[in-house]
Amino acid sequence: MKIEILSLNFKKALNNIERLSKKNSILPILQNVLLETEKNFLKINSTDLETSIIYWILAKIKKEGKLVVPASILSSLVGLIKEDKIELIEENKNLILKTNTQNTRIQGVNPDDYPLIPTIKEESYVEISGEQLAEGIAQVINVPSFSPIRPEISGVYFFFGKNILKIVGTDSFRLAEKTIYLKEKIGKEGEFILPQSTTREVLNILSQETTNIKIYFDPKQVLFEWFNKEASHSYIHVYSRLIEGEYPNYQEIIPKKFTTQIILNKAEFLNQIKTASLFSGKINEVKIKTIPEDKKILISSQSVDIGQHQSSIIGKIKGQPIEISFNHKFLLDGLSNIQSSEVVFEMNSDSGPGVLKPLGDDSYIYVVMPIKSS
Repeated sequence: MKIEILSLNFKKALNNIERLSKKNSILPILQNVLLETEKNFLKINSTDLETSIIYWILAKIKKEGKLVVPASILSSLVGLIKEDKIELIEENKNLILKTNTQNTRIQGVNPDDYPLIPTIKEESYVEISGEQLAEGIAQVINVPSFSPIRPEISGVYFFFGKNILKIVGTDSFRLAEKTIYLKEKIGKEGEFILPQSTTREVLNILSQETTNIKIYFDPKQVLFEWFNKEASHSYIHVYSRLIEGEYPNYQEIIPKKFTTQIILNKAEFLNQIKTASLFSGKINEVKIKTIPEDKKILISSQSVDIGQHQSSIIGKIKGQPIEISFNHKFLLDGLSNIQSSEVVFEMNSDSGPGVLKPLGDDSYIYVVMPIKSS
C-alpha cells in the first residue's frame, strides 16, 4: 500500500475510531485499526465486536493494500503532525508514515487476523436529518442504566412509525421519550434496542457530521450510514449488534391525567433544585410543596449531617395542593434536556410518577418516580 492523504481528514477519523479501540483489553487485536484501500478511498476500520465503525477518506492511491496498526499510537502521532499531507506506505506489514519533515515506522500485525466487519443485506432504510437525530439521542442517552436482569432497559429504544421516530430510555425509576416528526413517510417501519455505548458513539459522530443519516436494520443488527451524495459514496458506517428482547410497554406508565400541574421558569427552577441538592442527604431527596392561593412552590431539603434549606418560586398552579419528594439528580437530568424557557411539571399524589415537559411542546416528556414517604 502506498497512498497520499490530507492530515486533517485523517485526524478526524482517527479521533472517533480510537475511542472504540480502547474498550477491549482482552483481545489485543481489537486495539488496532485496519487500514485498506478501496477505489479512491482509504478505508479505516475499528471494532470492539459489539460496535464497528468504518470511515472512508478520499486519498491518492499509488499502490493498493492493507495493514493493521495500533490505534492509539497512530492517532497520537497524526494528531501532532502540522503538515497538510501525509504519505502512508506499507512495508512488511509495518506502516511507514512520511511528511516533509518526518519519517516514522509503526510496527503492524497480520491484517488477516483482524475480525471481519458485519454487513446488512437489507435494502430498505429510514432517512433522517442528522441534527434531529442528534437532538433526540442527546435528550435520552443518559437515562438507561446497565441491568443484567433486564438487559432490554440497558439500551436505547428506537421505534419507527409512519412518519415519526420515537427514541426512549428508562432505568425503571425514570423515563425519557423524544418524538421526532418526519417530513416524509419512512421507507421501513419497525423497532430495535441499541446498546447505550453504541448510541453514544453515534451521538459523538453526529456532533461533527450533521448530514442526513440512513438507518438500516434487521432483527440482530443495525447500520447508521453517513452518505455523501456528491461523491455517491458512504463516508461513515456505524454497525452494531442489537439487544435482544422486548422493550417494556412504557406507554402504560406515562400518566394520562394529573392532580397538580405547575408551570415554572426553567432556569429558576433548575437553580433552586441545584441549591436544594446541597442539603439533600444520602438519598438525594428534595421536597416540592405547592401553595395554590399564593401561586408559590416551596422547594426544601434537609440533611442530618449538613443542615436544611428552603426556597420558594412563583409559578402557575393548577389542581390540588401537593407535597411530594423526588431524587434531585433525576430532576436535574430532565430539566437539563428541556430547551424551552418554561417547563410544565405534572404530578399525581406522593406515590404516582411526575411528568416534566417543555411548555407548548409535546415532543419530549420525562417521567420520574417520586421518593415515597416513609
